[in-house]
Amino acid sequence: MNFEYPDHIKQLVTKLENFMESEVYPLETAYKEYFETTDKPWCTAPLMEELKAKARQQGLWNLFLPAHESRYGAGLTNLEYAPLAEIMGRVLWAPEIFNCHAPDTGNMETLIKYGTEAQKKAWLEPLLNGEIRSAFAMTEPRVASSDATNIECSIQRDGDEYVINGRKWFATGAMRESCKLLILMGKTDPQNPDRHKQQSMILVPKDTPGVQILRSLTTLGYKEYPIGEPEILFDNVRVPATNILLGEGRGFEVAQGRLGPGRIHHCMRLIGLAQRALEAMCSRVSQRVTFGRELSKNQTVREWVSQSYCDIQQARLLTLMAADKMDRHGNKIAKDMIAAIKIVAPSMAFQVIDRAIQAHGCAGLTEDFFLAEAFNYARQTRFADGPDQVHMMALGKQLIGEYSS
Repeated sequence: MNFEYPDHIKQLVTKLENFMESEVYPLETAYKEYFETTDKPWCTAPLMEELKAKARQQGLWNLFLPAHESRYGAGLTNLEYAPLAEIMGRVLWAPEIFNCHAPDTGNMETLIKYGTEAQKKAWLEPLLNGEIRSAFAMTEPRVASSDATNIECSIQRDGDEYVINGRKWFATGAMRESCKLLILMGKTDPQNPDRHKQQSMILVPKDTPGVQILRSLTTLGYKEYPIGEPEILFDNVRVPATNILLGEGRGFEVAQGRLGPGRIHHCMRLIGLAQRALEAMCSRVSQRVTFGRELSKNQTVREWVSQSYCDIQQARLLTLMAADKMDRHGNKIAKDMIAAIKIVAPSMAFQVIDRAIQAHGCAGLTEDFFLAEAFNYARQTRFADGPDQVHMMALGKQLIGEYSS
């Protein structure tokens, strides 16, 4: 692997770093205060729209799309995108500025890969332009959704329509007013003996009659304005049969194609967040004095810092290896590396941010620093796109089969 990026990527990195320094970090407090005072917390903040316009003018837009989809975005490889996602990930809400935030990135990739031309025209184009937002409705409250074959939501054909009945939750992004599309996974053929051909994915406009948002969930007490993680009831929701993605019984195929890049993007962003936490920890311990000396001279603190540095570097290298394998051999061949980094990166960020909170004292738990909210995100991501244990099971099965033969 060549660790030296070409000049055009170096230029993008510099441009993005400069944008973050001049436009994003100075507005972190204002962004937070907006959602503490507005009576429309599920609407996009005006300053976000201003930042998006500036980013687009500078060519910092849709950077996540891979090289073979260059007609839609920047045409970067996964390896080239990694340092950019890391920079964006340093501020939780920053990826949206560049139209590079979940779940919209995964939904756009899904539409590019599996959508019809009509579906792309209706939904992909406005998503690529940042005009609307979308959500992904897969997880259900009544079943262990870590095994997606457990999903109970029903999708039944009725003439030229499908009728959807079921309940979803943690449909990330569905609370926001600008969310217009839900990509839903449910069962079209629950009696199929092949459990992986029972499911399908379908496009559901959010304003379809019968789509009922029941409540906005919190994670560790955070509302996550303006995105939200709602519980949604689908009560005899009817959509055109043309809204099915790829065809009946192909939901798992679509899910696997969607989740590979999404998983590694989470890891890239988490590395940036952990790196920022490490920098904050170093700054804090250099400024605080306990028992007559700086915290930075304490052996335990130095161990926290050095261990965090090593953990971040290891996760970064594993992420780059996974990205490189995806670029060279495709997502399916690289599934071992994707699973490995999805196991490693969230737990790494969780540990590093926890050490940074401890180094900050009780202040680390408050809204005065970004750490508590970052901790929430890192903990969430140990579930997002599949919990740690599912990836461990899959990777373990693959490795046992490979090495025991």
